[in-house]
Amino acid sequence: MMAFRDSIPVKTRHEIEAMREAARHVAEILLELRELVQPGITTAELDEHAARAIERRGLRSSFLGYGPQGLPGYPATLCTSVNEEIVHGIPGPRELKEGDIIGLDFGVIAGGFHGDSAVTVPVGRVDPEVERLLATTRSALYRGIEQMVPGRRLSDIGHAIQTEAEGAGFSVVRSFVGHGIGRKLHEPPQIPNYGPPGKGPRLRPGMVFAIEPMVNVGGPGVRMLEDEWTAVTEDGSLSAHFEHTVLITEDGPEILTRVEGSH
Repeated sequence: MMAFRDSIPVKTRHEIEAMREAARHVAEILLELRELVQPGITTAELDEHAARAIERRGLRSSFLGYGPQGLPGYPATLCTSVNEEIVHGIPGPRELKEGDIIGLDFGVIAGGFHGDSAVTVPVGRVDPEVERLLATTRSALYRGIEQMVPGRRLSDIGHAIQTEAEGAGFSVVRSFVGHGIGRKLHEPPQIPNYGPPGKGPRLRPGMVFAIEPMVNVGGPGVRMLEDEWTAVTEDGSLSAHFEHTVLITEDGPEILTRVEGSH
């Protein structure tokens, strides 16, 4: 059983091994999906590949059917967020074109535990400023992960992310947050990607978080589309999203959703 400290689940050794396995599958399938991104492919085709990969491996999707009780569940296996779409873009007939960017957010259940990761990928050649957005968002993710050391405070993660992103002249989305992860896709705590340092519970070995900065070229404002899932930037500017599932160990962070070639 998981122990709870400051309302944050602390995983046992057995649970951590199960999470390593789930996360490995996520990382490997995300690599496959990244390699498929090119002009002319549709977001539905990417989703179909993700679904087939899950089926081949005998896994279950973390996303398909997920949603608040009483509301329609998410209708796909993969979230595909293009250009100004921040998160939760629904796959469909849209064809990617040269110069687009696409966020691929993906999760699976293996052995009763979830793994969750996201990467934003350029479609062909993109402008230098777009490359800088992607590099900054990825760097912000790793700055947050660096704070996942026993004894640090929870808010140190978001503060590091915000400092990196805003220091580069971009803005951090505040309407969506990182989260704990384990037997449920979303567990305590919520992990904002902004805020002052030194606040909240102390971090302890055995805690597992999904860290996921969402960074916009323009302002931080968010608007929801009529599908009630897709979140877009309020000002129409580009947005990038990177995510890893990360374990806190005695020696610091262990990124569970990273294999050779991962972001």
